[in-house]
Amino acid sequence: MRRGENSPDVCLDGTLPGYHLHRGYGSGANSWLIQLEGGGWCDSIRSCVYRKNTRHGSSTYMERQIQFPGILSNKAEENPDFFNWNRVKLRYCDGASFSGDSQYKAGQLYFRGQRIWLAAMEDLMSKGMRHATQALLSGCSAGGLASILHCDEFRGLFPWTTKVKCLSDGGLFLDTIDVSGRRTLRNMFRGVVWLQGVKKNLPWSCANHLNPTLCFFPQHLIADIKTPLFLLNAAYDMWQIQASLAPPSADPHGHWHACRKNYAHCTLSQIQFFQGFRNQMLNAVKGFSRSNKNGLFINSCFAHCQTERQDTWFAQRSPHIGNKGVAESVGNWYFDRADIKAVDCPFPCDKTCHNLVFK
Repeated sequence: MRRGENSPDVCLDGTLPGYHLHRGYGSGANSWLIQLEGGGWCDSIRSCVYRKNTRHGSSTYMERQIQFPGILSNKAEENPDFFNWNRVKLRYCDGASFSGDSQYKAGQLYFRGQRIWLAAMEDLMSKGMRHATQALLSGCSAGGLASILHCDEFRGLFPWTTKVKCLSDGGLFLDTIDVSGRRTLRNMFRGVVWLQGVKKNLPWSCANHLNPTLCFFPQHLIADIKTPLFLLNAAYDMWQIQASLAPPSADPHGHWHACRKNYAHCTLSQIQFFQGFRNQMLNAVKGFSRSNKNGLFINSCFAHCQTERQDTWFAQRSPHIGNKGVAESVGNWYFDRADIKAVDCPFPCDKTCHNLVFK
């Protein structure tokens, strides 16, 4: 994205943002898949100053070339439905899921996520995306939240004849109570929303009646999104377990330390706590899943982000619900081959999971 040096669409440190593009061919030449990169958020001056010295806050630290596995792969045997599409990875360097618009002059911090999003879309439209017959906006983690926040905006870029849908992978962050009875994630999101000026960019259908912080949580957004949306999430989302359900700050005596790193070390009561979280997740998507246009794949795994890894997206032993894997389910939903509302039985019934274990 080459733009003027004084252009307002910049990373946290003022460097220019960027994306990686792999051109489509053949039957996919006019189809576009946009993948929004994830990577957490920064909710304070201190955490944003730290972030601007990493690839998640500055293009100076970004790799010039990256691998495209999973949903971005260009091999039919790894990515049967999207391999020959134009595939784009939009790099994440703002810290508010591409939705902030503010700055902190004293610390030379630029909160320009919304402008980065708009500049990238404008640039891609000029590179042929305006002629798209099919488009899919996807993202994982903080990028999965961004794909929900920007879903209807993305739809609005194209004529109604273009088939446009959105996919959120590991982006269903819940406003839930942590193991100490507090709301760690709500406090973090409050910091992100107020520090980075997110309020004015939140979907109006939510912001006109709820506190802006709550409108950063997908559970208050998904029912009002008009564009078809697919939610792919692990019922025991490892990021949420580590950062919002049982973070060290909520566990001063370390009772959750072993469980947080490896589900096999959880006690029965800890697993029951996670079952309560799963129930909240299923409750949050109840209304959403009634709509025919939407898709759902909630598997009972200790995982986070399953579209960007080859082993979880499409491989011989990738996760399944019933007899369908992740890639097949997403493809069936996108191309209207089947109605996909897949919800796993609770842990420990699923033997196909790729559970994450941390050292």
